[in-house]
Amino acid sequence: MIKKSVVVLIAIASSFSYAQQGTASPYSFYGIGSLKFKGTVESRGMGSIGSYIDSLHINLRNPASYAGKNLEATPYDGESRPVKFSVAGTFTDLTLKSNTESQSTSSSGFDYLAVSIPLGKFGAGFGLIPFTSVGYKLQDTNPLENDRVDYRYEGEGGLNKAFFSLGYLVTDELSVGIDANYNFGNTQNDAIQFVYDTNGNLVQFATRENNRSDLSGLNFNFGAAYRTKITNKLELSATATYAPESKLNSINERSISTVIVSALGDEFEQNTIDVDLGNREETELSLPNRLSLGLGLGQTSKWFIGAEYVSQNTSVFQNPLLDSTINNTTFENASSFAIGGFYLPNHRSLSSYFKRVVYRAGVRFENTGLVVNNESINEFGISFGLGLPIGPQTGLFSEVNLGFEYGQRGTKDQNLIQEDFFNFNVSLSLSDRWFKKRKYN
Repeated sequence: MIKKSVVVLIAIASSFSYAQQGTASPYSFYGIGSLKFKGTVESRGMGSIGSYIDSLHINLRNPASYAGKNLEATPYDGESRPVKFSVAGTFTDLTLKSNTESQSTSSSGFDYLAVSIPLGKFGAGFGLIPFTSVGYKLQDTNPLENDRVDYRYEGEGGLNKAFFSLGYLVTDELSVGIDANYNFGNTQNDAIQFVYDTNGNLVQFATRENNRSDLSGLNFNFGAAYRTKITNKLELSATATYAPESKLNSINERSISTVIVSALGDEFEQNTIDVDLGNREETELSLPNRLSLGLGLGQTSKWFIGAEYVSQNTSVFQNPLLDSTINNTTFENASSFAIGGFYLPNHRSLSSYFKRVVYRAGVRFENTGLVVNNESINEFGISFGLGLPIGPQTGLFSEVNLGFEYGQRGTKDQNLIQEDFFNFNVSLSLSDRWFKKRKYN
């Protein structure tokens, strides 16, 4: 039902607010939605690099971080690593531009909930991450010889990850780890066709196609992290992660409905017929493999600058349920490069609160792997962040993290849409000690 020219000429009817969707991007139409998770708020403030690992923050990109050794300057009064908790959310302001129009919209949503627990040379973590998000309302007009046809598209849903992670400290400088992720969620994509007669009057009945896919599957992510002192002050770090290709099981259903539209635009469903999808009722989607390599240099508890390169084999992605209807779209291998870091004036300062604030900045460049009308959809972002310490200076470390990112996705070439976005991220990171040795009996 979705025509060749659709999908992208749609332009701008996304002026609706998606306060709970997590995205309002037209590009979330494709695949299983737009990538929502791009790291913790701390890492997003540094260009979304995952190459910085310490014992103070949770790193959700590299499972080796759960077993990291305390190299920070006695952050816990000589005690072992504490249990860490983190929760985050994002607000996005989005401007959509075509060659002729511009509209603004916004979205907000939950980013992640995570817990990290030290277990001697081991470390464990678990939590929940909304990984991709679908949220769009799009419109396209297809003028015919004697009448006009309007197409409207609406989608919601996304993929979530419930994860359990385990890290192990091989040596004082090297740690390794593994993430086990259970992926689950659903995507719902609806398309409605409105036909107008030669006088511009809407024909009484419209037709709506409803598609739903329920997704589930397991995948794994392996990580390694190396940190060493190269001088009394300087520390070198190197990180790597690899997630093998995995499968998502997709249970699909499709129905066709006859719809009456009132003068106020309200839709009233009259009759619905379930479509026999045959061998497409249950399909498999490929989650492509992902490789990341990071390198960084810094002074412990003072400053850090690092870079990360990510490669992903997204060209293998296919969706048998929808691919036949969006044949102006393909996938190519994705890649990204990011550089960023932080500066902490004096983490022990008693005279100035702002000297204990962490100041972060970074920039990233990404080829998303999506190709529409022979145009690669690229993304760019420049970010800043603050880590605001909270609570008394007791040797534990808790903070409110703020992140700000301005960026651009897509292009106006080939009748596509350019997105200018501003992200505001906030997280709460708390530390607590569940088991503390008594110094006095």
